[in-house]
Amino acid sequence: MAESPETPSSPRESARHSVTLQDIAAHAGVSRSTVSLVLRGSSLVADTTRTRVQASIKALGYVYNRGAAALRASRTFTLGVVVYDIANPFFGAMVAGIDSVLHRENYVSFLANSEDSPQRQQRFLERMREQRVDGLLLCPAEGTDPALVSRLADWNLPCVQVLRHVGEPPFDYAGTDFELGVRQAVDHLVTCGHRRIVFLGGDAEHSATQARHRGYHEAMRAHGLDDVHRVIRGPVTRRAGFDGVQRLMQESPRPTAVICHNDLMALGAMLGLQRLGLTPGQDCAVIGTDDIEEAALSLPALSSVATHPYAIGEEAARLAMRRIADPDGTREQVILTPRLHVRDSCGPCTADATPPRRCTDVVDI
Repeated sequence: MAESPETPSSPRESARHSVTLQDIAAHAGVSRSTVSLVLRGSSLVADTTRTRVQASIKALGYVYNRGAAALRASRTFTLGVVVYDIANPFFGAMVAGIDSVLHRENYVSFLANSEDSPQRQQRFLERMREQRVDGLLLCPAEGTDPALVSRLADWNLPCVQVLRHVGEPPFDYAGTDFELGVRQAVDHLVTCGHRRIVFLGGDAEHSATQARHRGYHEAMRAHGLDDVHRVIRGPVTRRAGFDGVQRLMQESPRPTAVICHNDLMALGAMLGLQRLGLTPGQDCAVIGTDDIEEAALSLPALSSVATHPYAIGEEAARLAMRRIADPDGTREQVILTPRLHVRDSCGPCTADATPPRRCTDVVDI
Protein backbone atom coordinates (compact mmCIF):
# COMPACT_ATOMS: atom_id res chain seq x y z
CA MET A 1 0.00 0.00 0.00
CA ALA A 2 1.41 3.39 -1.01
CA GLU A 3 2.43 5.71 1.79
CA SER A 4 0.24 8.78 2.21
CA PRO A 5 2.03 12.10 1.50
CA GLU A 6 1.01 13.32 4.97
CA THR A 7 2.60 10.33 6.72
CA PRO A 8 6.09 11.04 8.12
CA SER A 9 8.69 8.85 6.35
CA SER A 10 10.97 8.53 9.41
CA PRO A 11 11.06 9.02 13.20
CA ARG A 12 13.13 12.16 12.61
CA GLU A 13 10.50 13.49 10.19
CA SER A 14 7.80 12.74 12.78
CA ALA A 15 9.73 14.62 15.48
CA ARG A 16 10.16 17.58 13.19
CA HIS A 17 6.43 17.91 12.75
CA SER A 18 5.66 17.61 16.47
CA VAL A 19 8.39 19.78 18.00
CA THR A 20 7.05 23.01 19.50
CA LEU A 21 8.71 26.19 20.65
CA GLN A 22 8.07 25.09 24.23
CA ASP A 23 9.98 21.86 23.55
CA ILE A 24 12.95 23.85 22.29
CA ALA A 25 12.74 26.22 25.26
CA ALA A 26 12.79 23.30 27.72
CA HIS A 27 15.69 21.65 25.89
CA ALA A 28 17.74 24.87 25.86
CA GLY A 29 16.74 25.98 29.35
CA VAL A 30 15.28 29.31 28.19
CA SER A 31 11.84 30.89 27.86
CA ARG A 32 9.54 30.38 24.89
CA SER A 33 9.81 34.08 24.04
CA THR A 34 13.61 33.75 23.82
CA VAL A 35 13.23 30.91 21.31
CA SER A 36 10.85 33.07 19.28
CA LEU A 37 13.33 35.96 19.30
CA VAL A 38 16.13 33.66 18.10
CA LEU A 39 14.00 32.37 15.27
CA ARG A 40 13.26 35.96 14.21
CA GLY A 41 16.94 36.87 14.30
CA SER A 42 16.45 39.45 17.05
CA SER A 43 19.50 41.26 18.41
CA LEU A 44 18.00 41.21 21.91
CA VAL A 45 19.35 37.70 22.55
CA ALA A 46 22.89 37.23 23.86
CA ASP A 47 25.23 35.29 21.55
CA THR A 48 25.76 32.45 24.03
CA THR A 49 22.01 32.02 24.48
CA ARG A 50 21.44 32.19 20.72
CA THR A 51 24.02 29.45 20.16
CA ARG A 52 22.41 27.22 22.81
CA VAL A 53 18.94 27.67 21.32
CA GLN A 54 20.19 26.99 17.79
CA ALA A 55 21.86 23.80 19.04
CA SER A 56 18.55 22.66 20.56
CA ILE A 57 16.71 23.47 17.33
CA LYS A 58 19.17 21.31 15.41
CA ALA A 59 19.09 18.50 17.96
CA LEU A 60 15.29 18.33 17.94
CA GLY A 61 15.04 18.65 14.17
CA TYR A 62 12.77 21.69 14.22
CA VAL A 63 12.14 23.52 10.93
CA TYR A 64 10.96 27.13 11.18
CA ASN A 65 8.29 28.07 8.62
CA ARG A 66 8.87 31.81 8.25
CA GLY A 67 6.07 32.25 5.75
CA ALA A 68 3.49 30.73 8.06
CA ALA A 69 4.86 32.66 11.02
CA ALA A 70 4.56 35.93 9.13
CA LEU A 71 0.97 35.15 8.17
CA ARG A 72 0.10 34.27 11.76
CA ALA A 73 1.75 37.37 13.16
CA SER A 74 0.48 39.83 10.54
CA ARG A 75 2.99 42.29 11.94
CA THR A 76 3.36 45.88 10.84
CA PHE A 77 6.67 46.42 12.69
CA THR A 78 5.28 49.55 14.28
CA LEU A 79 4.93 50.44 17.95
CA GLY A 80 2.65 53.09 19.42
CA VAL A 81 4.19 55.39 22.05
CA VAL A 82 1.85 57.62 24.10
CA VAL A 83 3.34 60.09 26.61
CA TYR A 84 1.69 62.89 28.57
CA ASP A 85 4.15 65.81 28.31
CA ILE A 86 6.23 65.81 25.17
CA ALA A 87 7.61 69.28 26.02
CA ASN A 88 9.45 67.87 29.06
CA PRO A 89 13.08 67.03 28.12
CA PHE A 90 12.72 63.83 30.15
CA PHE A 91 10.48 62.38 27.45
CA GLY A 92 12.85 63.38 24.68
CA ALA A 93 15.54 61.26 26.31
CA MET A 94 13.12 58.40 26.96
CA VAL A 95 11.89 58.32 23.35
CA ALA A 96 15.51 58.33 22.14
CA GLY A 97 16.07 55.19 24.23
CA ILE A 98 12.96 53.59 22.75
CA ASP A 99 14.01 54.34 19.20
CA SER A 100 17.53 52.98 19.76
CA VAL A 101 16.03 49.54 20.44
CA LEU A 102 13.34 49.74 17.76
CA HIS A 103 15.91 50.66 15.11
CA ARG A 104 17.86 47.47 15.83
CA GLU A 105 14.64 45.47 15.60
CA ASN A 106 13.59 47.09 12.29
CA TYR A 107 10.62 48.75 14.03
CA VAL A 108 9.38 52.34 13.87
CA SER A 109 7.30 54.21 16.46
CA PHE A 110 4.19 56.37 16.29
CA LEU A 111 4.51 59.06 18.97
CA ALA A 112 1.49 60.82 20.51
CA ASN A 113 1.14 63.40 23.31
CA SER A 114 -1.93 62.91 25.49
CA GLU A 115 -1.43 66.17 27.44
CA ASP A 116 -2.63 64.17 30.46
CA SER A 117 -6.13 63.92 28.99
CA PRO A 118 -7.79 60.46 29.10
CA GLN A 119 -10.11 61.50 26.26
CA ARG A 120 -7.25 62.61 24.04
CA GLN A 121 -5.36 59.43 25.00
CA GLN A 122 -8.32 57.25 24.04
CA ARG A 123 -8.51 58.89 20.62
CA PHE A 124 -4.84 58.14 19.99
CA LEU A 125 -5.19 54.55 21.14
CA GLU A 126 -8.13 53.96 18.81
CA ARG A 127 -6.24 55.46 15.90
CA MET A 128 -3.19 53.32 16.65
CA ARG A 129 -5.40 50.26 16.77
CA GLU A 130 -6.77 51.19 13.35
CA GLN A 131 -3.18 51.44 12.09
CA ARG A 132 -2.59 47.91 13.45
CA VAL A 133 0.46 48.71 15.57
CA ASP A 134 2.06 45.57 17.00
CA GLY A 135 2.12 46.95 20.54
CA LEU A 136 1.97 49.99 22.80
CA LEU A 137 4.19 51.84 25.21
CA LEU A 138 1.78 53.86 27.35
CA CYS A 139 2.45 56.51 30.00
CA PRO A 140 -1.13 56.62 31.32
CA ALA A 141 -2.79 60.03 31.49
CA GLU A 142 -3.99 61.22 34.88
CA GLY A 143 -7.46 59.80 35.53
CA THR A 144 -7.03 56.84 33.17
CA ASP A 145 -9.68 54.20 33.83
CA PRO A 146 -7.88 51.08 35.18
CA ALA A 147 -10.15 49.01 32.94
CA LEU A 148 -8.13 50.31 29.98
CA VAL A 149 -5.51 47.60 30.51
CA SER A 150 -8.16 44.86 30.13
CA ARG A 151 -9.65 46.62 27.12
CA LEU A 152 -6.27 46.67 25.36
CA ALA A 153 -5.90 42.96 26.11
CA ASP A 154 -9.33 42.37 24.54
CA TRP A 155 -8.00 44.18 21.46
CA ASN A 156 -5.06 41.71 21.43
CA LEU A 157 -2.80 44.74 21.65
CA PRO A 158 0.28 44.13 23.87
CA CYS A 159 0.81 47.08 26.20
CA VAL A 160 3.77 48.05 28.38
CA GLN A 161 2.99 50.80 30.89
CA VAL A 162 5.83 53.27 31.41
CA LEU A 163 6.59 55.50 34.45
CA ARG A 164 2.99 55.33 35.69
CA HIS A 165 0.72 52.33 36.01
CA VAL A 166 -3.01 51.67 36.38
CA GLY A 167 -4.99 48.51 36.92
CA GLU A 168 -4.22 45.47 39.04
CA PRO A 169 -1.02 43.39 38.68
CA PRO A 170 0.19 41.45 36.92
CA PHE A 171 0.94 43.82 34.04
CA ASP A 172 3.97 44.81 32.00
CA TYR A 173 5.69 47.91 33.33
CA ALA A 174 8.99 49.79 32.97
CA GLY A 175 10.02 52.66 35.20
CA THR A 176 12.17 53.75 38.10
CA ASP A 177 11.86 53.57 41.88
CA PHE A 178 10.54 57.09 42.54
CA GLU A 179 9.99 56.35 46.21
CA LEU A 180 13.63 55.40 46.74
CA GLY A 181 14.80 58.47 44.82
CA VAL A 182 12.99 60.86 47.15
CA ARG A 183 14.27 58.96 50.18
CA GLN A 184 17.82 59.44 48.88
CA ALA A 185 17.21 63.19 48.62
CA VAL A 186 15.81 63.45 52.16
CA ASP A 187 18.62 61.34 53.61
CA HIS A 188 21.25 63.56 52.00
CA LEU A 189 19.65 66.79 53.21
CA VAL A 190 19.31 65.47 56.75
CA THR A 191 22.98 64.46 56.65
CA CYS A 192 23.75 68.06 55.73
CA GLY A 193 21.86 69.27 58.82
CA HIS A 194 18.50 70.26 57.30
CA ARG A 195 15.26 69.72 59.23
CA ARG A 196 12.69 72.00 57.55
CA ILE A 197 12.53 70.15 54.25
CA VAL A 198 9.50 70.76 52.01
CA PHE A 199 8.41 68.57 49.10
CA LEU A 200 7.22 70.81 46.28
CA GLY A 201 4.79 69.77 43.54
CA GLY A 202 2.57 66.98 42.34
CA ASP A 203 -1.18 67.40 42.70
CA ALA A 204 -2.15 64.45 40.49
CA GLU A 205 -3.13 61.17 42.11
CA HIS A 206 -1.30 58.84 39.75
CA SER A 207 1.18 56.16 40.82
CA ALA A 208 4.38 58.17 40.21
CA THR A 209 3.24 61.10 42.37
CA GLN A 210 2.01 58.77 45.10
CA ALA A 211 5.37 57.01 45.16
CA ARG A 212 7.24 60.30 45.50
CA HIS A 213 5.02 61.47 48.34
CA ARG A 214 5.31 58.11 50.09
CA GLY A 215 9.10 58.24 49.88
CA TYR A 216 9.16 61.76 51.35
CA HIS A 217 6.83 60.97 54.26
CA GLU A 218 8.57 57.71 55.13
CA ALA A 219 12.04 59.27 55.03
CA MET A 220 11.02 62.25 57.16
CA ARG A 221 9.39 59.88 59.64
CA ALA A 222 12.50 57.71 59.76
CA HIS A 223 14.56 60.75 60.72
CA GLY A 224 12.13 61.81 63.42
CA LEU A 225 10.90 64.83 61.45
CA ASP A 226 7.17 64.12 61.50
CA ASP A 227 6.54 67.48 63.13
CA VAL A 228 8.05 69.49 60.27
CA HIS A 229 7.22 67.42 57.18
CA ARG A 230 5.18 69.26 54.55
CA VAL A 231 4.02 68.66 50.97
CA ILE A 232 2.96 71.57 48.75
CA ARG A 233 0.77 70.25 45.93
CA GLY A 234 0.48 71.94 42.56
CA PRO A 235 1.40 71.73 38.87
CA VAL A 236 4.80 70.26 38.09
CA THR A 237 6.01 73.15 35.93
CA ARG A 238 8.86 75.65 36.01
CA ARG A 239 6.41 78.46 36.81
CA ALA A 240 4.95 76.50 39.73
CA GLY A 241 8.43 76.02 41.17
CA PHE A 242 9.21 79.72 40.71
CA ASP A 243 6.02 80.89 42.42
CA GLY A 244 5.93 78.20 45.09
CA VAL A 245 9.39 78.78 46.50
CA GLN A 246 8.82 82.54 46.70
CA ARG A 247 5.71 81.95 48.82
CA LEU A 248 7.63 79.56 51.05
CA MET A 249 10.40 82.08 51.60
CA GLN A 250 7.88 84.54 53.06
CA GLU A 251 7.10 82.15 55.92
CA SER A 252 8.69 82.22 59.37
CA PRO A 253 10.49 80.04 60.00
CA ARG A 254 11.06 79.37 56.35
CA PRO A 255 12.22 76.02 54.98
CA THR A 256 15.95 75.44 54.54
CA ALA A 257 15.53 72.92 51.72
CA VAL A 258 13.04 71.93 49.01
CA ILE A 259 12.78 68.71 47.05
CA CYS A 260 10.93 69.12 43.75
CA HIS A 261 8.77 66.66 41.83
CA ASN A 262 10.92 67.11 38.71
CA ASP A 263 13.84 69.18 37.42
CA LEU A 264 11.63 71.72 35.68
CA MET A 265 10.11 72.67 39.03
CA ALA A 266 13.54 72.73 40.67
CA LEU A 267 14.99 75.00 37.99
CA GLY A 268 12.02 77.32 38.49
CA ALA A 269 12.56 77.21 42.27
CA MET A 270 16.18 78.26 41.86
CA LEU A 271 15.11 81.19 39.69
CA GLY A 272 12.53 82.13 42.34
CA LEU A 273 15.20 82.17 45.04
CA GLN A 274 17.49 84.29 42.89
CA ARG A 275 14.64 86.73 42.19
CA LEU A 276 14.47 87.25 45.98
CA GLY A 277 18.20 87.86 46.19
CA LEU A 278 18.83 84.43 47.72
CA THR A 279 21.42 81.88 46.65
CA PRO A 280 20.34 78.26 46.00
CA GLY A 281 22.55 75.93 48.00
CA GLN A 282 23.37 78.58 50.59
CA ASP A 283 20.11 80.24 51.63
CA CYS A 284 17.95 77.27 50.64
CA ALA A 285 18.95 73.87 49.27
CA VAL A 286 17.18 72.63 46.13
CA ILE A 287 17.03 69.08 44.76
CA GLY A 288 15.19 68.06 41.59
CA THR A 289 14.18 64.74 40.08
CA ASP A 290 15.10 63.24 36.67
CA ASP A 291 18.59 64.77 36.15
CA ILE A 292 17.87 66.18 32.69
CA GLU A 293 20.84 67.65 30.81
CA GLU A 294 20.00 71.19 31.89
CA ALA A 295 20.45 70.26 35.58
CA ALA A 296 24.24 70.02 35.39
CA LEU A 297 24.47 73.13 33.18
CA SER A 298 22.38 75.46 35.38
CA LEU A 299 23.91 78.10 37.64
CA PRO A 300 24.32 76.91 40.29
CA ALA A 301 24.38 73.32 39.08
CA LEU A 302 21.22 71.54 40.19
CA SER A 303 21.42 68.51 42.45
CA SER A 304 19.03 65.92 41.06
CA VAL A 305 17.88 62.33 41.45
CA ALA A 306 18.69 60.61 38.17
CA THR A 307 15.78 58.46 37.02
CA HIS A 308 17.48 57.27 33.80
CA PRO A 309 14.93 58.19 31.09
CA TYR A 310 17.05 56.84 28.20
CA ALA A 311 17.50 53.49 29.97
CA ILE A 312 13.78 53.35 30.84
CA GLY A 313 13.00 53.83 27.14
CA GLU A 314 15.36 51.02 26.19
CA GLU A 315 13.94 48.64 28.78
CA ALA A 316 10.35 49.46 27.85
CA ALA A 317 11.03 48.80 24.17
CA ARG A 318 12.83 45.52 24.91
CA LEU A 319 9.94 44.40 27.08
CA ALA A 320 7.50 45.28 24.28
CA MET A 321 9.54 43.16 21.85
CA ARG A 322 9.43 40.23 24.27
CA ARG A 323 5.69 40.59 24.77
CA ILE A 324 5.00 40.79 21.03
CA ALA A 325 7.06 37.62 20.56
CA ASP A 326 5.28 35.84 23.42
CA PRO A 327 1.84 37.40 24.08
CA ASP A 328 0.95 34.89 26.80
CA GLY A 329 4.26 35.00 28.67
CA THR A 330 4.67 35.98 32.33
CA ARG A 331 4.16 39.70 32.87
CA GLU A 332 7.26 41.63 33.91
CA GLN A 333 8.11 44.79 35.83
CA VAL A 334 11.47 46.35 34.98
CA ILE A 335 12.30 48.90 37.68
CA LEU A 336 15.55 50.87 37.62
CA THR A 337 17.30 52.18 40.72
CA PRO A 338 17.61 56.00 40.90
CA ARG A 339 20.82 57.79 41.85
CA LEU A 340 21.27 61.13 43.58
CA HIS A 341 23.75 63.44 41.86
CA VAL A 342 24.90 66.03 44.38
CA ARG A 343 25.83 69.45 42.97
CA ASP A 344 26.03 73.06 44.16
CA SER A 345 22.29 73.65 44.66
CA CYS A 346 22.23 71.68 47.93
CA GLY A 347 25.61 72.45 49.44
CA PRO A 348 28.93 70.65 49.77
CA CYS A 349 27.81 67.44 51.52
CA THR A 350 28.53 64.15 49.80
CA ALA A 351 26.27 61.13 49.79
CA ASP A 352 26.66 57.54 48.77
CA ALA A 353 24.19 56.48 46.13
CA THR A 354 23.42 53.09 44.69
CA PRO A 355 24.31 52.74 41.00
CA PRO A 356 21.52 51.90 38.56
CA ARG A 357 20.49 48.27 38.43
CA ARG A 358 17.96 46.39 36.38
CA CYS A 359 15.37 44.08 37.90
CA THR A 360 13.10 41.95 35.75
CA ASP A 361 11.42 39.99 38.52
CA VAL A 362 7.68 40.13 38.89
CA VAL A 363 7.10 42.40 41.87
CA ASP A 364 4.21 44.02 43.67
CA ILE A 365 3.82 47.68 42.77
